Amino acid sequence: MTIFKLKNKFKVLTLFLITGYLTGTMAFAEVAKLTTAPNVPPAIKRSKAEKVVVNLEAKEYVGNLTKDVKYGFWSFGGTVPGPMARLRVGDSIEFHLSNAKGNTQPHNIDIHAVNGPGGGAAYTTVDPGQEKVFTFKAKAAGLFIYHCAAGSIVDHISNGMYGLVLVEPEGGLPSVDREYYVMESEFFASDPENGVASFDIQKGLDEHASHVVFNGKEGGLLGDNALKAKVGETVRIYFGNIGPNSISSFHIIGEIFDKVYNDGGIGGAIGKNIQTTLVPSAGATIVEFKVEAPGAYALVDHSIYRVAKGAIGHLVVEGDKNPAVIRQGK
Repeated sequence: MTIFKLKNKFKVLTLFLITGYLTGTMAFAEVAKLTTAPNVPPAIKRSKAEKVVVNLEAKEYVGNLTKDVKYGFWSFGGTVPGPMARLRVGDSIEFHLSNAKGNTQPHNIDIHAVNGPGGGAAYTTVDPGQEKVFTFKAKAAGLFIYHCAAGSIVDHISNGMYGLVLVEPEGGLPSVDREYYVMESEFFASDPENGVASFDIQKGLDEHASHVVFNGKEGGLLGDNALKAKVGETVRIYFGNIGPNSISSFHIIGEIFDKVYNDGGIGGAIGKNIQTTLVPSAGATIVEFKVEAPGAYALVDHSIYRVAKGAIGHLVVEGDKNPAVIRQGK
C-alpha cells in the first residue's frame, strides 16, 4: 500500500472519529463497574457527568436460601440481591437488560432513580434470549432500589429480582474507611418439591414470610460472610429493604448511627445519633458510624421475631480494647 493511500485512510478515520464524537453517532462511554453484595463500587472521581453504560442480565437459578433449603431464585446478575451500580447526578445512563436464553420468564427492570414510565419497565420487558436498551438521565442524588416489574410483579420481586443504585451528588460523598451493601428481603417459601422450594403466593397474600434475610440467604452476613472493620474506622452501610411487605427496623446492637441519610436521600436532612431507623418496603437508607471498641456487632431487624427467621448478621471489629468507651466493672 502506498504512503498516499495510508495518509488518505488516516484522514478518513480521523474525520469519522471527530464527526461521530460531535454528532453523537459514535459515543465514548464509561462502562459501570457493578459489584455483588456486600461489596460497593469505588467512589466516582470524575468532576463532570458522563455517558455511562450499565449491562445487566436476568438469570433464573437454584441456590441455597438456607443451608437446608434450596430455592428457585429469579435474579439480576445471578445473585440475590442483584449487583450494585454507582453513578453520578447528571449522568446519561444507557441501560442494557438481557434475559438469559435458558430462562422461563420475561423480565424487565423498574429503577427508582428513573423519571419516566414504569421507571424503565415500559421499555425493558424482554423475552429469554433477547436484550432491550433504554436511556435515562440521573436527575437526583440518592440511594435507590431497582426491581423487576414484569407480569404480576409480586413473584418477580419475591423470587429475588432487586438491588441498589447509588447516584452520587456533584463532588461525591465524604470519604469513609469502609463501605458495605446490605439488603433485607422476605421470602415466602413453599414446601420443597423435588428438593426445591418456590414462591407460595398465599403466604405472600397473608404477609407471612417464611424467611427474612440479609443479602439473599440465611447467614448472608454471618461467619465467613460477616462484615469487617477495625477500631477507629468509620463505616458506611448502604441499606435497602425490598420487603415486599414489611417495613424494616434496622439496628446495629452496640452502635449508634452518627449519620442517617433519611430515606436514602442525599442533600436533605441528615439524622444524627440515631439508634434504629425505619426503612419502608422498596426503600433505602445510608448510615454512618465510627467503631470504637472491638467485638462482634449484630445487625438486626429490630422487629425482633424476624431474627428467628434469619434477619441477623455480624460486623466483626478487630483492634485494641477501649476501656474509656466500655469495660467490665468500675
